[in-house]
Parts: sequence; C-alpha cells; structure tokens
Amino acid sequence: MRQRKQRIAARLGVTAMLAAGTAAVLTLPATAEPLGASVTPTAEADTMTAAMQRDLGLSEREAEQRLASEAAARKADKKVRATLDESFGGSYYDAELGKLVVGVTNRSKFDEVRAAGAQPRSVDDSSAELDAIVEQLNDADAKAPDAVAGWYVDVEANSVVMTTAIGTAKQARDFVRAAGVKQADVDVQQSTEDPKTLMDIIGGNAYYMDGGGRCSVGFSVYGGFVTAGHCGSTGTGTSSPSGYFAGSSFPGDDYAYVNTGSDDTPRPWVNMYNGYARVVQGSSEVPTGSSVCRSGSTTGWHCGYIEAKNQTVHYSQGSVYGLTRTNVCAEPGDSGGSFISGNQAQGMTSGGSGNCTWGGTTYFQPVNEALRAYGLTLVTG
Repeated sequence: MRQRKQRIAARLGVTAMLAAGTAAVLTLPATAEPLGASVTPTAEADTMTAAMQRDLGLSEREAEQRLASEAAARKADKKVRATLDESFGGSYYDAELGKLVVGVTNRSKFDEVRAAGAQPRSVDDSSAELDAIVEQLNDADAKAPDAVAGWYVDVEANSVVMTTAIGTAKQARDFVRAAGVKQADVDVQQSTEDPKTLMDIIGGNAYYMDGGGRCSVGFSVYGGFVTAGHCGSTGTGTSSPSGYFAGSSFPGDDYAYVNTGSDDTPRPWVNMYNGYARVVQGSSEVPTGSSVCRSGSTTGWHCGYIEAKNQTVHYSQGSVYGLTRTNVCAEPGDSGGSFISGNQAQGMTSGGSGNCTWGGTTYFQPVNEALRAYGLTLVTG
C-alpha cells in the first residue's frame, strides 16, 4: 500500500437535492381495491428522462445520451472485471468522458481495458486491497465510536474513506489504529451525516407490519417481494399485501424476503408516481458514477448518482456492511423501496441522512445479495 497524506475535510453544507426514488413494486391484491392511483407499465426511457431532467439538471437530449452511455459502461464493466483479476483497481462512470473509467495497477493491462470500450487509469491499490481494509475495519466494528457514521471505498480517489461527526476526527483515528489499520490507508472526513434507518412507524400506503409501522416494497420475486431487513424480523406478518417475513437479516445485512399469499400478484414494476411504472428487466449491477432512480411510498420518485460501493454504515442498531452510497434523498417510510438504473434493479433502500426538502445521502442494499441469500428469482417483464 502506498503512503497517503491523511486529509480531514469538514463537510458543513447540506448535500444538494438529487433524489433517486425507491419505488415499491406494485403488488396488487387480486381480491382488494388498488392501493393507489392506477399505473401503466412502461419500459421506455421517456418518463425516466423526465425525472433525470428535473433532479439532475439535464436536458432531454443529455438524459437520453447519458442512459445510452451508461448502458455501454455497464457492459464494459462486466468485461474488465472478468479479465483484469488482481490488477483491477475499481471502476466508475465518468459523465464528462461519457464512458467507464477503470483503475489498473498494471499498465500492461491498459490495452485490454481500451478493447472493452473503457478508459484506463493507473492506480496504486487494487480493488481487492481496498476491500481488505474495509473488511479489517468491519472486523473491529464493535469498537467503533458512535460518532463514526461509516466507511467505504472511494473508487475515484483509490482510497478508503471514513466519515465521522464534526470535532471527532481523533476518535475516528483512534478507532482506525485499534483496528490495526495504518493511519495513511484511511482518509478520515468530518461530516454532518447521521444515518438512520428509514422505517416510519406512523403508517402509509406501501405495506404494513403487524404491530405497527410502514415500509416500501422493493422488487417482486416469485412468491412475494424483497425489502429491507430492518423493517421486520423473520415471522413478522404484513398487510397490503398480506404475507409474512420468511427471512430477514439486520444488522450486518439489510435485506428481507416477504412471502405473500396466492391472491397477490407480484408485478415486474417500479412505481414512478406519475401514472407510470418502470418495467424491471434484470438486475445487472451498474458502476459507480451511474445515475440511479428511487421511488418510495413517502417521497415518490427521484434520481441521483451512485457515489460509492462496499459502504459500511454504523447505525445505532448495529452496522450494515456492503451497502451502496448515493446522493439521493429519502425519508421514513421509504425503507425497503427499490433503486433502479435504466431497467436494471439495483437494490433496496436501507437508510441515510437528510430529507427530500434539503437533500441528503441514502444507502441501498444490493438486490442480488438478497436474491442469492434466499434463492429467489426476480420477476421481470
């Protein structure tokens, strides 16, 4: 590992409002009245580009071009991950270049990256080395002070970043030392971030947990839907749609599988809260820097960008590992809802800080991990 000059950056401002909405998949009970306004399924990009224009400040043409170039970046990302092996130093979508940028520790691999349609850049540390630092911090998580919000791999900076409350940088550095990690290997940044899970105990119109509380459906799977683990423990009953938590993992992870009755019909849709529903066609993971949209039962449909992956978030209930960080807003009741990029399912809302008036940071649990954990198959259209 190279020696890095440790930087302590105070982040005093509020993140700009670039909301990416986690939409509840519309699971409509066959024997009940619809839970909200009717929607029309669509796989077209027009309604998504409208949200990107609103939330990201893009023109219609810019939004269309971005979706097309991000689709190409997704394919390139899959190729380079398969060929670079230990020399892979992370990847992200660069909006100015309009293509995938790939960090490479071995310059002799540059031509392979270019052949895949991506832009190579030389980095000192491989993705595996940075992930190993995150895992070392995860192993010492019980020692983390409450002031520490979490840690993650910053692909563009080729470093591990730890965020902590203003005035608590020394506590964070002491924790890094106690974890057995070199100080130079972690960039400690002071932040106003205070992540919380987003379950709303007041109630709403997504789905309800027996005993009180409301969350948002994530994605339909055969037999029910996936959502956030913090919304309910295994065995907890649900209504609208009726079912029960057949499996739940939180903290550590933040995913759950709700098994629904035969009267409910899982649909491959994500509600965009404009009379349309986005059709889910798969769950291919997109690279850091890609645009992503979210639709939740509290705040509706919003769009933003993926900022980092493999984020550890230090909630008061316990830490969750391997989350994806976005600059999307969310509020209580949005928990469990779906993040989608293009027509590809990405994950379910876990928690965050801020709100949809001023903006904030929101984390999602990658959906593929939940599908693998319970042996589930995504419903696609």
